[in-house]
Amino acid sequence: MVKSLADCVTLNNGVQMPWFGLGVFKTKDGHQVIQAVKEAIQVGYRSIDTAAIYQNEQGVGVAVQESEVKREELFITTKVWNSNQGYEETLKAFEESRKKLQLEWIDLYLVHWPVKEKYKETWKALVKLYEEGYVKAIGVSNFQTHHLDDVIQDTGVVPSVNQVEYHPQLQQVELKKYCEKHHIQMEAWSPLMQGKLLDHPTLQKIASKHHKTTAQVILRWDIQQGVITIPKSVKFERIRDNANIFDFSLDEEDVKQIESMNIDKRNGPDPDHFDF
Repeated sequence: MVKSLADCVTLNNGVQMPWFGLGVFKTKDGHQVIQAVKEAIQVGYRSIDTAAIYQNEQGVGVAVQESEVKREELFITTKVWNSNQGYEETLKAFEESRKKLQLEWIDLYLVHWPVKEKYKETWKALVKLYEEGYVKAIGVSNFQTHHLDDVIQDTGVVPSVNQVEYHPQLQQVELKKYCEKHHIQMEAWSPLMQGKLLDHPTLQKIASKHHKTTAQVILRWDIQQGVITIPKSVKFERIRDNANIFDFSLDEEDVKQIESMNIDKRNGPDPDHFDF
């Protein structure tokens, strides 16, 4: 059982990745993201998830540099954006991200979306970066099973992580089974469905039973499903409260009720019908 913010899962290449982290999607570069990352680290977070398209890698880098926690104890993820995909373009984009973050290495580098006719070459670039030691682990984001089949068959290299939209109303059952079979760690973005699930009566009832918030119930459910989760917040209280999920667990009945909420409802784009 996952008992603290420090607990990690072992990825398929042996790298340790925290089960819980801070997402910084739509967090402004500069003071806002620096403050959020610093506060998260202060609370005990060790995993920070950014991306080139978030335009806040620089601020994340500043927070990491100014943190009193050793670099080796932090786990930093970033992603290559769609307009920079392709083999050579990805290598350049990675170097830009690394400079903005002021880091010698990146812990996890992801292909942000499966851009048609580009994601295979992009994946080959990630394999090169991994083999040369610039990244500790490589993975993908928003990949469906057929995209995963493509990159695995093409290179023989299985992604360590697949970061996808995942929450009680989009449980990605078949994709999750596929990832488990291939030892690909699933990770949830938008775990709280951007706040749209916080008033759901089923979750409110479970939250009341455990004297927790609905957000805490959802995040606990993620972890118990074996899915890494990275909720986003810029408010210290919420950063702290989101992480306060290690002193309770959902029972079988709770889990069944949450499972019954699945309606395959996406809040974000469909990877198969995304305007790249």
